[in-house]
Amino acid sequence: MRALLKTATAALALIACPVSAQDFTITNATVGTGDGSEPIEGASVTVRGGKVVAVGAGAAPTSGTVIDGTGKWVTPGIVVAVTDLGLYDVGAVSNSNDKGAGGSRFAAAIDVAPAINPSSQHIKVSRAAGITRALVTPNHGPSIFAGQGALIDLGDDPDAVQQARAFQLVDLGETGARIAGGSRSAVYVELGNALKEARDFANGRRKADDALLTRVDAEALAPVVTGKQQLYVEVERAADIRQVLSFKRSNPRLKLVLVGASEGWLVASDIARAGVPVIADALDDLPSSFEQLAATQSNVGRMHAAGVKVAIGRLAGSTDGHPRSAAQFAGNLVALNNVPGAKGLSWGQALATITSRPAEIAGHGGKFGVIAPGATADIVLWDGDPLEVSTAPTRVFIDGVEQPLDSHQSELAKRYRDLDESDLPKAYDW
Repeated sequence: MRALLKTATAALALIACPVSAQDFTITNATVGTGDGSEPIEGASVTVRGGKVVAVGAGAAPTSGTVIDGTGKWVTPGIVVAVTDLGLYDVGAVSNSNDKGAGGSRFAAAIDVAPAINPSSQHIKVSRAAGITRALVTPNHGPSIFAGQGALIDLGDDPDAVQQARAFQLVDLGETGARIAGGSRSAVYVELGNALKEARDFANGRRKADDALLTRVDAEALAPVVTGKQQLYVEVERAADIRQVLSFKRSNPRLKLVLVGASEGWLVASDIARAGVPVIADALDDLPSSFEQLAATQSNVGRMHAAGVKVAIGRLAGSTDGHPRSAAQFAGNLVALNNVPGAKGLSWGQALATITSRPAEIAGHGGKFGVIAPGATADIVLWDGDPLEVSTAPTRVFIDGVEQPLDSHQSELAKRYRDLDESDLPKAYDW
């Protein structure tokens, strides 16, 4: 009996203890550090205790397991900004879909963190594509405020949420105008009133009888008006962007991040002057709405050239917003340099838009999204140039822990790799 109890106790201890970070050194690889610089050939990366301790060309101090990176590329893990990753299993099945809460009495108070499912197949598929962290946002309901987003990691463990209530999301474009009553004029009245009521709450004033916000929504917006929580603003056309920047000038404590900004290139100097970062749809080049008439694939390149800090996010378009397309989107910005009259990014700059820039915008610059001494060891080993569509990760580490790359998709691929009908499940035995 004692032996049985001892065995059971040991098993429970293994379940309770998180997997330890691995010490390893990758040698002789092509390394993209994610900081905007160009890749380093014949370089090494050393990881110890879940942190990067050394990176550079030539020999490096080794630690733990030595991984031969000959012919391989190494980058930081991809950080996807403004995504619904982990909030649904089957989008068309409402019971498995927590992306939006259109029937809720609350808006700004909605927090996506409790709804994140670390076991979602979408997380597994994205992890296998080199995604290691994500900024997850809710969808809009009946309010211009969608709610509070979360920063998550995609590690194979139950603790996905790294930072709950990381930012608030509001729509001040066409969608926001429709929600507010049909006009952009109403959007800013709605926004101004909400921030006033939140400010009253933060200052301890009694809730007015005619207040429009619920108490919990006012409480949720209090960190926004005090500058403790970022406000992600969905906005597309140049005129709307100017209005948002003007609103910031009269509310200087707001920490704004523009999301979308399809016509950002037209007002890039204004955005840069205001010091407001942008999370842009990389490949918007056709006007899917009247607020995107000046959309161009050169948008990101032109804003970057003007000094705007730009990350790629939302991943709208033909990929249906799937995070695993992030590297492809970044690669297209590099290829854009070959188009006469277009403005793209260098390889290093493009990699930064899906690694270090989203991390910096989220307030975690230098902590992840970059391979540098002291940074978290989110490391991806690729079988070729990661910005080429035919390339895939061979090994993924999050916090220095190697991650499984299997998913429902990969298991189905194994099952149906050949046409031997004896492998088919009974459901297909006609």
